[in-house]
Amino acid sequence: MPDIIQLLPDNIANQIAAGEVIQRPASAVKELLENAVDAGATEIKLIIADAGKSLVQVIDNGKGMSESDARMAFERHATSKIKNIEDLFSIKTMGFRGEALASIAAVAQVELKTKRGDDEAGTFIDIENSLVKNQEPVAFPAGTSIAMKNLFFNVPARRNFLKSNAAEMRHIIDEFIRVAISFPQIFFSVFSNDQEIFHLEKGTLKQRIVQILGDNLNAKLISVQQDTDYLNIYGFIGKPEAAKKTRGDQYFFVNNRFIRSAYLNHAVMNAYQQMIPADSFPLYVLFIDLDPAQLDINVHPTKQEIKFEDEKIVYAFVQAAVKHSLAQFSITPTLDFDLDPAIQQLDAVTKPFTDQQKAEAASSSLFRTFTQKNQAHFIESENKSDLKHWREFFENSKNERVPNETGHSNDSKIQAAFVSELQSAAGSHPLSGIAKMVQIHNTYIVASNDQGFLLINQQLAHERILYEKYIAATEGKMIATQRSLFPTTITLSLQDTVLLNELMNDLNELGYLIEPFGKDAFIVQGTPADVGSGNEKMTIERLLEQFKHFSSNLKFSRREKIIRSLAWQHSIKPGTSLTAEEMQNLVEELFVCTQSNISPNGNPVYIEFKKDYLEKLFQK
Repeated sequence: MPDIIQLLPDNIANQIAAGEVIQRPASAVKELLENAVDAGATEIKLIIADAGKSLVQVIDNGKGMSESDARMAFERHATSKIKNIEDLFSIKTMGFRGEALASIAAVAQVELKTKRGDDEAGTFIDIENSLVKNQEPVAFPAGTSIAMKNLFFNVPARRNFLKSNAAEMRHIIDEFIRVAISFPQIFFSVFSNDQEIFHLEKGTLKQRIVQILGDNLNAKLISVQQDTDYLNIYGFIGKPEAAKKTRGDQYFFVNNRFIRSAYLNHAVMNAYQQMIPADSFPLYVLFIDLDPAQLDINVHPTKQEIKFEDEKIVYAFVQAAVKHSLAQFSITPTLDFDLDPAIQQLDAVTKPFTDQQKAEAASSSLFRTFTQKNQAHFIESENKSDLKHWREFFENSKNERVPNETGHSNDSKIQAAFVSELQSAAGSHPLSGIAKMVQIHNTYIVASNDQGFLLINQQLAHERILYEKYIAATEGKMIATQRSLFPTTITLSLQDTVLLNELMNDLNELGYLIEPFGKDAFIVQGTPADVGSGNEKMTIERLLEQFKHFSSNLKFSRREKIIRSLAWQHSIKPGTSLTAEEMQNLVEELFVCTQSNISPNGNPVYIEFKKDYLEKLFQK
C-alpha cells in the first residue's frame, strides 16, 4: 500500500496555525497594537472598517523596519526578541513568538508600509494568502502602517462564524482598552467607519482610566501602591459604591501585559468582603511588576493566561495591598471616636461641670467601678445600688409582656389581630376566584380564594406580566411611546455606547425613542407610555448593566436579553407599598398571563396554601 502521511503545503499549515492566534478581528487588533508598542511608538492610530471584517489598520511612529526585516517579519516564528532559550524566561516585550504577522497574512490581504528614521525611502509589501504579491520602495514617514483587509477571505467557513458588527466591535474595543490602559504615556486614537471614537491624550494612569471608563469615576478611585523586594503592585481600585453587577471594569496587568486570573480576582474580592453585596464586583485596574523569571507567559496562544512560580505569595500581596488602600482611605469599617457636632450643642455638654456635680459623680458606685481597683465585679446590695431604677424599669417592661387574663400577651394580641385579618381576608369572601388581598412587608400579597390562599411575590408577578407584554410587542403589538417634554441627554462609556447602538432598534420596538447625539452621547426622546419619566438616565444605565449581567453560557438571543432586562428593570421592587386597587390589578393581570406561576427566570411567582394543608398544620 502507498504511504499516506504527507506534509501540508505552507499556506494550509499557516491557516491552521492562524486559527490559534487570529480568531476574530479583535485578535488582529491586539497583535498589531502590541507590535506598535514594542516598536517604541509614542502615537498609535487604529482604523476600523466594517467592525474589522473589511479593514483593521494600525499606524505608528515607531522605529520602523528595513526592507529585509519587513519581508522577514511575515515568516513563521520570525522575531527580533528571542535569540536563545534563556531569552524566553526574561520576556519584557508584548510580542515575542513571531506568529502574529504570519497568522494575519495567512487569512487576510495585508499591506505593509514601513520606514526607519535614517532611511531615504520606506518599503511597501503586499501579501495575500501568505504569498508576497508586490514589494517596492515607497515614500512614507518614519514608522509603520499595517493594513489587514478582508479577514478570512480565503476561509469563508470561518468568516461565517463571526458575530454581528456591533458584537465584533465590542470585542475590538475591549482589546484596545486593555492596551491603552497599560500604556498611558502613549497617545491613542481610534476611527471606526471614518468616525473618531477614541482620542486619548498622553497622561497619568488615573487620567487614562477616567478617559476610558468615564468621568464619573474620578472621585471613586483609590490609589494602590505597594513595593516589596519580590514584586511591586500599583494602580487604582474603586470605592464600594462603584461596584457593579458585572465584571466589566476589572483589569490585571503583569509587567504591563493584560492577564485573566480567577485566582488573583479572588484575592481582590476577599479584600472587599462585607463591603459590597455578594453579587457585585468591584472596579480595579492593578499592575503587578515582578522579575520575568518568576513567571511563564508562554502557556496560551493569546498570552492572556500566565503561570506564576509562586501563586500564593502573589495572592497574599495583592490582597494585602488592596486591604491597605481601603483602610488608608477610611473605606473599611472603623470605630469613630469623633463626637457628633449635634451632641456638642446639648445642654449636658455646654453647661459647666460644677465642683458639686463632680463630687456627686465621683461618689457614685458606677464611678468607682470604672476608676478604682478591684471594683469591676463588686455588687452592692439591692437597696443601695444606683442601678435600682434600671431594675425597676426592666421589671415594668417585663410585666407588660406577662400574659393577661385572656391568656395572651400584648405581642400575642398584635399577632392575633394580624391572623384575624388574614382569616378575614381568606374567609369573608368565599368566591371561586381571587377575593380580598393583604400586602405583607410591602413585598408579598396574600390573596384568598375558595381553595385557601396564595402568597404572591409582587416583583416576580410584575416581571411575568411585563415579560409577556414585551414579547407581544416584538411580535407586532407595538408599545406606545410617550414623548418627553424635556428630552434627557445621557453620556456613556465607549463600551456602553457601542452596546446601546447595538440595542437601539430593539429598544425602539419596546417603546423607547433614543437617538445618537455625538460619539458617546444619546438623547432619550421618549419612553414607554406606562413607565414614569424623570429617571431615564438611571433606567438606561441599569438596563445596560443588567444586559451585560447575563451569563455567557446562557444562549439567549439579544432580544430575549433585552426583554428580560426591561422586565426586571421596570418591575415593582420589594418595599413598594401597593393600594388595594393596585394589588387587584396586578393579580388580575398575572392570571391572564399564559404562564402565571413561573417568573421569566424560572422562579415560582406564588405559593398556594390549600385548606386541607392548613388543617394538617394545625393537626385537625
